[in-house]
Amino acid sequence: MKNLHGNIRKLYAFSFLQMTLFPMAIITLFWKDHIGLTLTQILLLQSIFSAATLVLDYPAGYISDRLGYRCALNIASLLGIVGWGIYTVAGSFGTVLLAEILLGISLSFISGSDSALLYETLRAEDKEHDYARHEGRMNGFGQFGEAAGALLAGVMYAYAPMLPFLLQVGVWIAALCVTRQLSDTPREHPIPVRSHLAEAFATARYAFRDNRHLRYTILLNTVLGISSFFPVWLIQPYMQHSGVPLAWFGPVWACANLTVALCALASHRMHHLLGDRSMVLLLVGLVAAGYLGLGVTAGVWGFLFYYLLTCMRGFRGPMMLAHTQRECPSARRAATLSLQTVLFRLLFVCTGPLVGKLADSVGVRQTFQLLSYAFMITLPLLSLFFLKNAHRHTNDRA
Repeated sequence: MKNLHGNIRKLYAFSFLQMTLFPMAIITLFWKDHIGLTLTQILLLQSIFSAATLVLDYPAGYISDRLGYRCALNIASLLGIVGWGIYTVAGSFGTVLLAEILLGISLSFISGSDSALLYETLRAEDKEHDYARHEGRMNGFGQFGEAAGALLAGVMYAYAPMLPFLLQVGVWIAALCVTRQLSDTPREHPIPVRSHLAEAFATARYAFRDNRHLRYTILLNTVLGISSFFPVWLIQPYMQHSGVPLAWFGPVWACANLTVALCALASHRMHHLLGDRSMVLLLVGLVAAGYLGLGVTAGVWGFLFYYLLTCMRGFRGPMMLAHTQRECPSARRAATLSLQTVLFRLLFVCTGPLVGKLADSVGVRQTFQLLSYAFMITLPLLSLFFLKNAHRHTNDRA
């Protein structure tokens, strides 16, 4: 139990390192100016990245449930080292694509495994009720890490375009040192498997058919997630077109991640204070205000509306994951969490290239405005189903 309790601080450290992404604040500029990609190609690249995680996310979660979360995170760290290492010699769409595929596979092995290990560690200590608080802290450490990595990214990129990528390799070497120190938890024995394919279908059937609350939790979380994901790739060209100085890019990105971190840390208390209904209304309201602000505001300071979306991202994670974790069978926990990521990646694969083509055709600002209309149709409907089934599920348990 002593070794297990140490998992919590090690997972905090891993989350910090995983999200310390030195290239992230300038990656779109690197692709455009150094590699020569268009926004359509950039969103296509990210769709292929998502496809790689889509194909492997559920199998990686399944393997994690069978071989252990520590093993999955070790594999992820090794792939992170190789993927960012390829970036240091990248000079074409093909080499960037190879790096992104390896990083996508790395993310597949992380997806669900870190949160599942956190939950199972707390479960072994009879502290499951503290999960949302620790998940918020883990998200907070991750966002502090990304903020730290982004702070001087613009300056480093201006000095030497490869410097952020070289530092990133070192970060993943440190992450591997952390994951090797983790301890796997004693868990329920996996449900007897007639075949691995049958087990996969059984998990998907439970998540999307048998448990209605879990189904609408996953769907709402997915669409909220995608609403905060498009701006990650569009905000840099938006700022560039608005005349934001390059030296500002790192601090702007750092502040964005600090807002995610602070809101993730506050999410547990906010949810306790507001309850499901008001919390969901807050999340939808932040999406609407953020997209409309980015869509109709011109000028250097228009990017400030992006911070409304990063606040939503921070508030969303711990709350929605807590709902998901409560509905996951222990033996299928990482696989069920991976299904959520699979759905997110599938949605991005289908929509990402279209959004990139739209941005190239009509401009980034107009794209934000059009996306706001799409989200204002889908999010209220999903929120209604989520709240209706969350209430029903509470009554059933009572």
